[in-house]
Amino acid sequence: MIAKIAEVRRALDREEVVPYFQPLVELHTGRLMGFEVLARWVHPQRGPVLPESFISLAEKGGLIEQLMQQILRKAFVSAPILPAPMVLAVNVSPTQLLDLSLPDQIRDAADASGFPLNRLTIEITESALAQDLEMARKIAHSLKESGCKLALDDFGTGYSSLRHLQALPFDALKVDKSFVQSMTETRESRKIVAAIIGLGHSLGLITVGEGVETEEQADTLLCLGCEMAQGWLYGRAVPADRISDIVAAAPRNFPARPFPPNGDGGIASDSSLEARPAQRLAQLQAIYDGAPVGLCFLDRNLRYVSINRRLADIEGSSVAYHLGRTVKEIISEIYPSVEPYLLRALEGESIKEVEISWPAGKHNEPTRTDLISYQPAFDEAGEVIGVSVAVVDITERKRTEEALRESEDHLRHIVEINPETPWVMDADGNNPDLSSQWVQRAGLTSEQTRKLGWMDTLHPEDIVSTMKVLREALKTGTPIDVEYRVQGEDGAWRWMRSRGSPRFGPLGEILRWYGSVEDIDERKRLAEALRQSRN
Repeated sequence: MIAKIAEVRRALDREEVVPYFQPLVELHTGRLMGFEVLARWVHPQRGPVLPESFISLAEKGGLIEQLMQQILRKAFVSAPILPAPMVLAVNVSPTQLLDLSLPDQIRDAADASGFPLNRLTIEITESALAQDLEMARKIAHSLKESGCKLALDDFGTGYSSLRHLQALPFDALKVDKSFVQSMTETRESRKIVAAIIGLGHSLGLITVGEGVETEEQADTLLCLGCEMAQGWLYGRAVPADRISDIVAAAPRNFPARPFPPNGDGGIASDSSLEARPAQRLAQLQAIYDGAPVGLCFLDRNLRYVSINRRLADIEGSSVAYHLGRTVKEIISEIYPSVEPYLLRALEGESIKEVEISWPAGKHNEPTRTDLISYQPAFDEAGEVIGVSVAVVDITERKRTEEALRESEDHLRHIVEINPETPWVMDADGNNPDLSSQWVQRAGLTSEQTRKLGWMDTLHPEDIVSTMKVLREALKTGTPIDVEYRVQGEDGAWRWMRSRGSPRFGPLGEILRWYGSVEDIDERKRLAEALRQSRN
């Protein structure tokens, strides 16, 4: 061991320990933000030696201050080629956090090269804080007063982490690479990473993912709200003479995918709310509560995780009463009807606009009808973690439609004896029904005249003009008034005039069109004969 320490001492004396630079990248853009400075011992025979092979020896041999000064001096000399605001990040060892002269050492090295300390981040491991937290606090505050930023490195691998975050004025939180590299394989690691990022956001800290090696890991970090990353995906640590090449290179073009794709090829909803800032959660809650429809989120056990006041009122219980209870407990009357849709949603199927009717109430309350949609919620790995439910009370609309149908039935019976042929058309231009008079006149069956089948009887020269009038009326709601020729059962063409007006709903939407067709063939022929006689 003595010989090895002596070898490290000789390496420092010969200036063989040099800084290498690993890129720090902004996740959602791929933009280079700076470099983490890593020590490398360039051995004359063995080549670059990784820090784990000599840092501990330097600490045991009392050489860590000399090593730190050598790395900082060389890193700061290389820094002028970094355009502002790119940063450098440097690790300090646990023993250095017991040395009150550390801030002065860093200031002296920065002053010698003119490097601004507000572009320097000092990374501190949790193990360094365990030895003497009060001393570490004094040194950390002194570094902050100098302008340096502080990052807690390898978060989650030590102990008393929350106490450390509270005690020191950190600016950034680094997620240990052991979690990052396993989070795409195990759900537990994903949740740990999500929790760390969420904790960082709640404390106003920048979060950095370490050891990113695949785009899948980068996508997952981005999904969870992580801002920055480093690792082999973005580049390995390089010597100082390679920095300019990395700075000059165009940003890596990463796809801007805030959420991973779901099974339908669309974009899955972001279920990782634990990784979102508190302010954004407050905004989402305001939107949730102000929505004009009933909304709730159910976990995989179909328990209410959240619900807005509108849906709580629809279901007849308070918001607080819903939370933690199952759907079956809250709406037992209709649960057998909704259960199949909930189970399908838990399998990943999106289900839209299902009509569900409630039974009549105990006190002669009328039957209620809801229009319900079920949307599965996916986590960052595409697994279903619950169901989002949207409910609209359409009872009044159903009653209006039923009353409308009844009135149409009465109207049909009344106008059957009218010399004009009545018609009814829906808001899309389809005829749900035509008078029997038209069926007899056109020589078609009742089924053939429905929807737009009646137009098959029009003269070919009149189809385009008739369709133009119809489309304009459907678009603007203006009354219909159009003339066309119809071929009767005897093969003769007769002139008809069709007129109609829309009936509007409470929101200004068109519910139905009502009108009649009048036989004007004799009138047209007389007018034509009169015109020719005048000529």
